[in-house]
Amino acid sequence: MNRKQLTILLFAGIVLGGAGLHFYKARKESYVSKDAVTGQKLVPNFPLNDVARLTIKQGTNQLDLVKTDEVWKVRERQDYPANFQEVSEFLRKVWELKTVQSVKIGPSQFARLELLMPDKGTNSGTLVEFADKSGKAIKSLLLGKKYVRESQGSSPFGGGDYPVGRYIMVVESQPKVWVISDALSSIEPKPEAWLNKDFFKVEKIRSVSVTHTNATNSWKLSRETESGEFKLAETKEGEALDASKASGVGYALSSPSFSDVLSPEAKSEETGMDNPMVAQLETFEDFVYTVKIGKKTGDDNYHLKVSVAANIPKERTPGKDEKPEDKETLDKEFKDKVQRLEEKLKQEKACEKWTYLVGKWTVDPVLKERKDLLAEKKEEAKTDKPAEPAPADAVEKKAEPAVKKEAPAPRPLPPLPPPLKKEEAKPAPEKADAKPKAGQEETAPNPETKLPPPPPAPEKK
Repeated sequence: MNRKQLTILLFAGIVLGGAGLHFYKARKESYVSKDAVTGQKLVPNFPLNDVARLTIKQGTNQLDLVKTDEVWKVRERQDYPANFQEVSEFLRKVWELKTVQSVKIGPSQFARLELLMPDKGTNSGTLVEFADKSGKAIKSLLLGKKYVRESQGSSPFGGGDYPVGRYIMVVESQPKVWVISDALSSIEPKPEAWLNKDFFKVEKIRSVSVTHTNATNSWKLSRETESGEFKLAETKEGEALDASKASGVGYALSSPSFSDVLSPEAKSEETGMDNPMVAQLETFEDFVYTVKIGKKTGDDNYHLKVSVAANIPKERTPGKDEKPEDKETLDKEFKDKVQRLEEKLKQEKACEKWTYLVGKWTVDPVLKERKDLLAEKKEEAKTDKPAEPAPADAVEKKAEPAVKKEAPAPRPLPPLPPPLKKEEAKPAPEKADAKPKAGQEETAPNPETKLPPPPPAPEKK
């Protein structure tokens, strides 16, 4: 190869290298500019404070959350108060949402990512609509298929895919599709999931009285102090309260919860409120709760209604040995306590018009029957049981003299065997002076046996 050819090859290499570098830089700049839009807010300038209506649609289901008088309410539950924390947290999340990745697809592929409108049937998404208090639309989001990631390695909680994000589309900006880093799994049109679960709470129980529909099952327990033992009222003969069985009553309805709420117009014969079991609980803070428990549902829930009354003192009675320097502190503590009790009464009285569905564990302590609180009786031994009185006719029979029955005639003895021949008889020799042993009868000698001759008579001297 001569110098001229080498020069040409070097020149060509430099040109090709420069072209490649230029192409690489162009690709890099293009990549950077494309990714520059990721990480931005999904809904810029989202006016979360102006939102007064939130609608969630999924298939044929719809949920409407409406803000009236600064209180969020669930329209599908007769305007029962909604969980303010859940609603406000979702609105703030929408305001903060940022895009992770853009997905360039056409409308023909929306079904694959479940980004069809809810009225399109299968492969449709979840539509979330935001509006102001006048009903004017603010923004709409279409939540599609969840973005999942395959679990790496073995896990004690099981393997498989798990959601790490979701495909989403701002309806006003379609057909742009994005991936966000939040799966938003709780955003569903389920009214019971958005209810405010604040409930009444029975504290410092003094007495519990339960009236069953069957009066024999009713009972009442009371105690003198908060740490004292319960005593059973109107104890009958043979009854003894089992302290271990009664201990749970002291915490009855101390932390109740409910799963759903029924309409105030619910029919009493359907809920069992036409003939309920009634529990009355009195506390050392002079609160009285009257709880009615109705029918049991198929999923192990009970219908429940509650009414609350309280006798809250307005003035403090000074102690006997109260010091003047302690008066200001004690007055403040009393005022704070009264305020707390008044707020508690107001919040709990708001529950009175509703019928709730509560789990069995919530009402278990007051579902007990009287026999469930009693100590078990020890079983007595059978020998200790008194003999049952004999019937009258048996007594009369015993009074009559007993008639002796004649003994049956003895059976005839079998015939004697024939006598042995003399040569066959071999009697054992017997001593003449042998005496029978004590307690042994003398046996007559055999007549055929020859006796020895008598001894000679002694001579006379």
